[in-house]
Amino acid sequence: GYGIGGLSVGEPKELMYAMLEEVIPHLPYAKPRYLMGVGTPDCILEAVAHGIDMFDCVLPTRMARHGAVFTRHGKLVIRNAAYARDWQPLDPGCCCYTCTHYSRAYVHHLLKAEEILGLRLTTIHNLHFILHLMEEIRTAIKGGYFAGFKEQFLAPITLEG
Repeated sequence: GYGIGGLSVGEPKELMYAMLEEVIPHLPYAKPRYLMGVGTPDCILEAVAHGIDMFDCVLPTRMARHGAVFTRHGKLVIRNAAYARDWQPLDPGCCCYTCTHYSRAYVHHLLKAEEILGLRLTTIHNLHFILHLMEEIRTAIKGGYFAGFKEQFLAPITLEG
């Protein structure tokens, strides 16, 4: 396969996508294409649309260490005071261990108290989120509806600071 690096080091996303458009046509279709350092759901979906097959990134664990999680509606910073009394799961549609056993308020409390469990729970959630996203992407590609899936997935995403 082929590894592509140096495209996620601070440049605008549009430039990264433009570079992928230039590079991907020159790579054999039958070989895996690996994009290094890309880990946000929107970038993963766009890279897959450009022909990328594999990713690796520290972002899910880095975000977790800073009290932030991926959700179907974008990033939530669970450390923020707004979640101190929020009794719903981190991501209501998620079936990970964290979301099926703990509330936003409890995870918020753990992070504020600097309990290691808070970091573990946010890490479990973020890794599950990305793994589940990749599973959904594979299913959409096999089913021939990836473009619609991508559009539907990205539609409700908002970014929290």
